[in-house]
Amino acid sequence: MSTLPFWLAEALAAEQPAPPTPLVGHHEVDVCIVGGGFTGLWSAIALKQAEPHLRIAVLEKDRCGSGASGRNGGCLLTWSAKYLTLKRLFGEKQAAWLVQRSEQAVHEIARFCETHNIEAELRVEGTCYTATSEAQRGLMEPVLQELKRADLNQWQAIAEGELASQSGSHVHLEGLYSPHAGSVQPALLVRGLLRVARELGVEVYEHSPMQRLEAGQPARVQTPQGEVRARKVVLALNSAMVQHFREFRRSIVLVSSDMVITEPAPDALAAQQLAHGRSVVDGRTFVHYYRSTAQGRLMLGKGGNTFAFANRHLAEFDAPSRYLAPLTRTLRRFFPALNEVPIAASWCGASDRSVDGLPFFGHWRGQPNIVYGLGYSGNGVAQSWIGGQILAALVRDEVREEDKPWRDCALISGPRGYFPPEPFRWLGAMAVRNAIRRKERAEDENRPVAWYDKQLAKLADAAGKADK
Repeated sequence: MSTLPFWLAEALAAEQPAPPTPLVGHHEVDVCIVGGGFTGLWSAIALKQAEPHLRIAVLEKDRCGSGASGRNGGCLLTWSAKYLTLKRLFGEKQAAWLVQRSEQAVHEIARFCETHNIEAELRVEGTCYTATSEAQRGLMEPVLQELKRADLNQWQAIAEGELASQSGSHVHLEGLYSPHAGSVQPALLVRGLLRVARELGVEVYEHSPMQRLEAGQPARVQTPQGEVRARKVVLALNSAMVQHFREFRRSIVLVSSDMVITEPAPDALAAQQLAHGRSVVDGRTFVHYYRSTAQGRLMLGKGGNTFAFANRHLAEFDAPSRYLAPLTRTLRRFFPALNEVPIAASWCGASDRSVDGLPFFGHWRGQPNIVYGLGYSGNGVAQSWIGGQILAALVRDEVREEDKPWRDCALISGPRGYFPPEPFRWLGAMAVRNAIRRKERAEDENRPVAWYDKQLAKLADAAGKADK
């Protein structure tokens, strides 16, 4: 298996890019963006489109797409299923606005790809949220009732006779469908954004990790071979923020999402009615999610497997998944007709899980010219477009009328909670994870769930489910 993430290896093989250009020497820019993933590139593009005269530099420690942006499952989902959490945290008006912006983001990304000829295999063909055990039946009902009351509901119940054909699997017991979702090859999207950013005049330096950030006017960002002096800095490092800045180490927890993908088998997928761009997500706390690809592969993943002690970036986050065997068993159970289709690859990635499962933005250490955003919690493929709009609005010198909703967004709050210090955080995470595993195994087998497993599992449910 390739040492590169599967999606990125595929994208680079198609692109055949020139060797990476690291930052060398001293540069003075208007805006320096640290991080060349979705959030950083959407921020750069939003800024450059609004103010073409700006000199913008993006620094990426590896290749654009080598981090979470290029190794996630590629499910374009919204925040509609999180409406109750959004309403509880921010009130009804802001919750409605965030749900609507997340739905808008799916279509904005699709329009952007079409306008700029980004071949990212993006298919806006909806999503199915399903139940794969009796215990998962009806879990979305409270959310649906509130969405209907607020005139926000875009979900439709899938008739029992159509569920297998809509989802491609007979394991589902009930399901809901929303058209405002889809799937994308994430590394192709990242590399497409990189191309467009450069065409707009953004300077992008790969293999240029930030080694030091000095506040001031201008701020200074040091790399191994150079330095950038910038009037404004955007920190778009996501999970890597905890490696650089101690104050974020208890605001997120690094947890893996693990994926497998089959060899191409378009005829077998078509026979299973899987030749579509829908994302399918079940009702577990640490969800199973799957989708087909344009080449006729089937990708299946699961969140919530490996938790990093002290939020260290574990080597296994950049390696083939050590959960290959259970993921393969799940794929075979969901799709027995594909038992003879070989597994092509597995991989893993670190998700920056926040306390409430939502991202947060703010000014780093109160500095007016340095902003940050992180905490997408495994649900950031579409939401990173929102993050780019927020960060671009925060650093723009002249506030336009269309910037005001982004600058007033409730997500600009800094961390909205903290996990316990180590070792209590890791021990607690292990206890809750293992309780969830026992609970869901019992539910899959229609056995009673132990009382203490139910109570421990509620601690994760209180913060919202792990998404893709």
